[in-house]
Amino acid sequence: MNNLVFSNFLHRPARTAVSVAGIAIGVLLIVFTVGLANGSMRERAQREANVGAEIFFRPAGSVGFSGKEAFILPLDLTSQIESVEGVERAVGIGQTTVEVRDSNTGERLIDGIVYESYAPMVKMEVIEGRTLGETGDEAIIDTAFQSQKGLKIGDPMRIWERDFKIVGTYEPAAGARVKIPLATMQDQLGGEDKATAFLIKVKEGFDESTVAENLQRAFPDNQILLTKDLEELYMSAIPALNVMLNVIIGVAAVISALVVLLTMYTTVTERTRQIGIMKSLGMQNHSIAWLITQEALLISFSGIVLGVVLTVLIRALLGLVTTLEVELSPVVLLIVLVVGLIGGAFGGLYPALRAARLDAVDSLSYE
Repeated sequence: MNNLVFSNFLHRPARTAVSVAGIAIGVLLIVFTVGLANGSMRERAQREANVGAEIFFRPAGSVGFSGKEAFILPLDLTSQIESVEGVERAVGIGQTTVEVRDSNTGERLIDGIVYESYAPMVKMEVIEGRTLGETGDEAIIDTAFQSQKGLKIGDPMRIWERDFKIVGTYEPAAGARVKIPLATMQDQLGGEDKATAFLIKVKEGFDESTVAENLQRAFPDNQILLTKDLEELYMSAIPALNVMLNVIIGVAAVISALVVLLTMYTTVTERTRQIGIMKSLGMQNHSIAWLITQEALLISFSGIVLGVVLTVLIRALLGLVTTLEVELSPVVLLIVLVVGLIGGAFGGLYPALRAARLDAVDSLSYE
């Protein structure tokens, strides 16, 4: 029986290859799209959490992490925040998005920082060039961004319709990949002596959750977030994204089922005489139906494997030219396997039942 399944699978190699490729494209659509969305969100969340602070202090009503928050937190809150029990240091930052042409989204997140206070908290180290000044149209970028964009010290970077000079590169990647002087960002956006958020370092020996509660009591009208929770917050910040990903999975499953249905239907039609011979030799209807179903599942499984392999290859190529992350989650791969096999089984169901119902005499006389 197994030999017959494999021989039928290889009987028309061109058609089988096209069917496997069609399913692989559906799998690629699921794994790559879901992986790119989740990977990009997690990568940004990890960079935001890599700032060396345990707590984010933001204005009340802040939604998500879009970089569109207003400059409404006075910088003189620094001393008040640092007076709360358990707080070692507070650093005000600015964060905004700017329109760019060299990004897939058309926007880029940038940080406004005071280097002297920000760098010690993040443990930032300048790899090439110099540190960021207190003001002026200049920027520093992380080394991964530099490699991706092919930039060098002294190159211009277009921000707010004017050129900012790249004066240095740094590691580790934390927050936005591009950083400019906080004073420059404040002047541009009308936020003199204000910040969009504070990074808060907890004193050694204090529990960060307890310090967060202390801050919430001291500043009840503001939003207090633990950086360790950022990944979960990022993933739940865009509910429409999950709906879109579920729709993609559903569409890909339907496409896979239709590909298998078409393939197996034409296969049964071509093998009508062969099915008649098997019936005349005593093969039961359920055995014939199972034979067709096995072939459908084999085509589906081959397409799933090819789709995952293509995703891994594209992921590797993408990693060479961009900083985008494609997450290959075991859960998503399991879902793809289950959905693909179920789609293949449903796609092969009608052709299998049709083959089982064929009359042996009519099948033998089929030309």
